[in-house]
Amino acid sequence: MAEVADIAGVGRASVDDGARNRAHAADTAADPVGIQSLTAISPDAWRALAECAIEPNGYYLPAWELAVNSFARSRTRVDALSAWSNGPSGPARLIGLLPVVSLWRAYRIPLPALVSASPYGTLCTPLMARDLASEAAWRLIETARAAGAHALILRDVSVNGAAIKTIARVLRQEGLQPVMMQSHLRACLDARAEADDLLQDALGGKKLKELRRQRNRLAEHGEVAFAVARSIEAVEKAIEVFLALEASGWKARRGTALKQDKGDAAFIRQATRGLAASGQCEIVTLHAGKTPVAAAIVLRHLDRAFYFKLGIDERFSKFSPGVQLTVDLTRHLCADAALATADSTAAPHHPMINPIWRGRLPIGDVIIPLRRGDIVTPVIHAVMKMQQGTREWARRAVQFIRTR
Repeated sequence: MAEVADIAGVGRASVDDGARNRAHAADTAADPVGIQSLTAISPDAWRALAECAIEPNGYYLPAWELAVNSFARSRTRVDALSAWSNGPSGPARLIGLLPVVSLWRAYRIPLPALVSASPYGTLCTPLMARDLASEAAWRLIETARAAGAHALILRDVSVNGAAIKTIARVLRQEGLQPVMMQSHLRACLDARAEADDLLQDALGGKKLKELRRQRNRLAEHGEVAFAVARSIEAVEKAIEVFLALEASGWKARRGTALKQDKGDAAFIRQATRGLAASGQCEIVTLHAGKTPVAAAIVLRHLDRAFYFKLGIDERFSKFSPGVQLTVDLTRHLCADAALATADSTAAPHHPMINPIWRGRLPIGDVIIPLRRGDIVTPVIHAVMKMQQGTREWARRAVQFIRTR
């Protein structure tokens, strides 16, 4: 079993450091709130935490996750692990937050563990205050223990990110080590680089020439234009274009288009509108004349963008509208001095985004053990590995049947 601490390069902290952190937490922290409904968290306190988070996660911003929790299919009624700290004076401050569900709800495994809640995006990195990250990690762990959990399972987290490094360091102070269940690489963009240089290196002259030819052919249907919706009013209009495009193709045939479920449609409308109000959402659209041929939702948090979903008009598929939009989006993101990176949040080996965004972000599922010498956590890990293997076998069997 690979240890996250080894992968992330976390150094072993001293026992004295751990004692000082725990003493500071005991002196300054409010009484543990414990696990509570996600809706019980003050949105203002949540937003303040997001603004100073040690690591960005657009999918755990309050406007997004509260919309998911209110409407999204199979993702409502989520709880929260929260960490609070009191300074020498003043009210309690929210310094850590992780939406969670039970292991039973997440995997139908009847064992005492908590699992990061799925926010409809493939990233569950907890929010922790940059200036009190170690205290936030320790208090989240203590709150999970107090709730009776033997393990905390973080799905789809950046395994080399600041949040996991901090959690691993705090665990080492208590003689515990996080365990990696699985990991993969997914595409990301270095938004600080020159877009044309990135595209040339990624796609090469021949592919770029072919894309220009396709774009010229697309222009026969009307002038090709890339548009960015940022204001609340513009986003409210653009989301309807996106939903119509996504529901016009293979996602609709598979039954996974957002518009096909009343709750999912309500979630994405509310989430994009709420994030647009704080400048944290854009919807980008590629038009041929008056006809939208591709659209995508992009979230922003701190210095990172998150490429959520893409919808295309399949009638124009021979012109590669999704690729054309992504190339334009790449130039748009690289031109923004406020951004350092963009996370594709795509599946590994994604055939469209991987050749264009050549950076790779290690993402994994991590077990955080909560009790020393515990015999339950290894059982949780073993059962989850067994279940994971069964699902993978079933997936390959379905693929085999479909290809016969």
